[in-house]
Amino acid sequence: MTETDPRRRRDPSSISRARRYTPRGRTVREAAEAGEDNRARENGARDREAARRERNRAAQQETGAEDLAAKRRREAAARSRERRQRETGAVPAEPRADAARTATSRRTGAAKSEPVRRTGTVRANPNRRTGTVGPQRRPASRATGPVKAVPARPHPRLPRLGSPRRRLRMASAFVMILLLASGARLVQLQVTDSAAYAAEAMNQRLTTEPLPAERGAILDRNGNRLAYSIEANYIAVDPVMVKGDAGELAAKLAPLLGRTASELEPLIATKETAQGDPIRFAYLQRGVDLAIGDEIREMENPGLIIGDDERRVVPGHDLAANVLGFTGGDAGEGLGGLEAAYNDWLTGTDGEVSYERSQSGQPIPGAFYREEEAVPGKDIQLTIDADLQFQVQKILEQTVTDHDAEFGSAMVMDVHTGEMLAMASTPTYDAANPFDVESDEAYRDYGTQATVDPGSIHKAVVFAAALEEGCIEPDGTMHVEQSINKGGTDYRDGYDHGSAVLSLAGIIAQSSNVGTIQLADCVGKEKLYEYQQAFGLGQVTGVGVAGEASGILQPPDQWSGTSYGSVPIGHEGTATIIQMAALYAAIANDGVYVQPTLVDHLIDEDGNPVEDDEEPETRRVISTETAQDLQYLLQAPIAAETGTGRNAELENYHLAGKTGTGGLVVDGEYAPGNVASFVGFAPAEDPQYVVAVSVYVPGGGGGGATTGEAFKEINEFALGYFGVRPATGPAPEFDVWG
Repeated sequence: MTETDPRRRRDPSSISRARRYTPRGRTVREAAEAGEDNRARENGARDREAARRERNRAAQQETGAEDLAAKRRREAAARSRERRQRETGAVPAEPRADAARTATSRRTGAAKSEPVRRTGTVRANPNRRTGTVGPQRRPASRATGPVKAVPARPHPRLPRLGSPRRRLRMASAFVMILLLASGARLVQLQVTDSAAYAAEAMNQRLTTEPLPAERGAILDRNGNRLAYSIEANYIAVDPVMVKGDAGELAAKLAPLLGRTASELEPLIATKETAQGDPIRFAYLQRGVDLAIGDEIREMENPGLIIGDDERRVVPGHDLAANVLGFTGGDAGEGLGGLEAAYNDWLTGTDGEVSYERSQSGQPIPGAFYREEEAVPGKDIQLTIDADLQFQVQKILEQTVTDHDAEFGSAMVMDVHTGEMLAMASTPTYDAANPFDVESDEAYRDYGTQATVDPGSIHKAVVFAAALEEGCIEPDGTMHVEQSINKGGTDYRDGYDHGSAVLSLAGIIAQSSNVGTIQLADCVGKEKLYEYQQAFGLGQVTGVGVAGEASGILQPPDQWSGTSYGSVPIGHEGTATIIQMAALYAAIANDGVYVQPTLVDHLIDEDGNPVEDDEEPETRRVISTETAQDLQYLLQAPIAAETGTGRNAELENYHLAGKTGTGGLVVDGEYAPGNVASFVGFAPAEDPQYVVAVSVYVPGGGGGGATTGEAFKEINEFALGYFGVRPATGPAPEFDVWG
């Protein structure tokens, strides 16, 4: 290389020289082509190594000596790098390699390293300056001699870069796990548990509503409807589907349904049974008017169900209400009277409809739907005549009002068939609104359910037995005292006659207690008991009213001393007024007892009468001759001047009957007042109808004075209503004295 070569003139300490030996220094080929001495470069490396050692010593003073084994490893690594460089002839490209080589040379005592020769051509650098390069000199401050090896400070470890392949593998594994879990769950839902989930979903959508069967009608003997059903709505609730607050909804429905909000709120709010099953249907009210159903439908609450129902209609309201009874409850079943006694016949078979509905409560088109049609109930036709019933009921209520009576009953019975043509009872109630009553006593049918001491109307049994047993002839007489003692008790006649001879007609007309007791003594208690049973006392008549009472009949072995005086005149035993009406009907029917009937016949679903295999019970009690004699003698209480039933005399008709004054036993004791009765039949020459009237008057009153007028008025209307011809001759005259 010549002196004029620009590279020889270059100042080794210039910036160009520093750039030459940056980590991006020349390659080995460039160094070989240039033919320069590497001594200057090595000197610069030593300077940098010295500076680094100074920094290491300062760091060691602060942090202390490092681990000896670490130092040895670093030194061994430095020596190994220097050895490889010598063998390969490569020039270190980084200051770190120069520093390691400098440290090694110092440990061996070398002043400077031998230049490393490189082979190949040197790449021309257009930016490099030319000029002479002076000899490299060591810094004056550097000490000579062996250099103590100082381990290099380890470089901080750089953060490890993420591997895209590893991330991809992890993401793929995560996705595969999700797919496997989802697939397993789908298999479980679609295969293993599919039936259970499908059933549960169906139950949530499925709604089953009843289709109430129409209840049969109750007709009178002429086909007039006394009770029947009309189209209505029922209001029910599906608590699961209810929207909004249950209390607020109950408050809105209460005035429309006629129930209190406190009754409705639990039905609306309770969504599960005690067993945890969901409640999807519960009645709120049945028999609601269609207009009210439309008003509730406009609320548009999906939890409210408005369905087709029926409502019981009683056009006569209180007409024969105590006999007809009433319906109620969720199923509209009979709760009293004939409605209860014939509930199975009147009640049809309810159907039901099941369908799927949406969240809004609307049926889902094309979804599951099943309907079972309802079978309507069957009708009943009674023996009662509505027009006669109205008049009898009106007359009874007037009698009760006029005499301040507490309760009463009246009835009309067909003598030959036992059919009850009218059965009135008071107090009564409106069968169209049966729950609006002040007392449950309003539901009671006093004609079949109230038992009282019959009093003197019972004496007809003694008269019939005495005639049948031959104790007295129809025109016979007997000595009768004013009083008689039985068991230490005096029994007196109400009519003051002293010691007298009375005919049998006179005993009947004046209702002589003494004469009746004497006739009973002749008959005997055993035989009298047999006649009582034959006339139907002590047992229910089976007329068809639910809850009919049987009364009390005293057996002979239970008689006390006073029984010989009390039993013949209608005390120490009880009976219903319908039992006494049947008794007098047997006398009027020529001695044949016919069981009272209230139901004429049943009607099937096609409207055809159903033949009843069980005919009303009939039995002969007394002979026809005895019965006809007694029919004549029983006119005496009305026709005779001293008769107890004179105020019952009816123009143009001859009536027969007997008055009675009994007692009412309450809680084992006689209540104050009397039970006044009048039972008889008309017309006396050819008996057709039995009329019985009985009222309880707490203030007291005799049978004739209290009920005689009512007995006459009922007979008058009944005989005219059924077209019975008036009598052609005058009433018979009776000689009451012997």
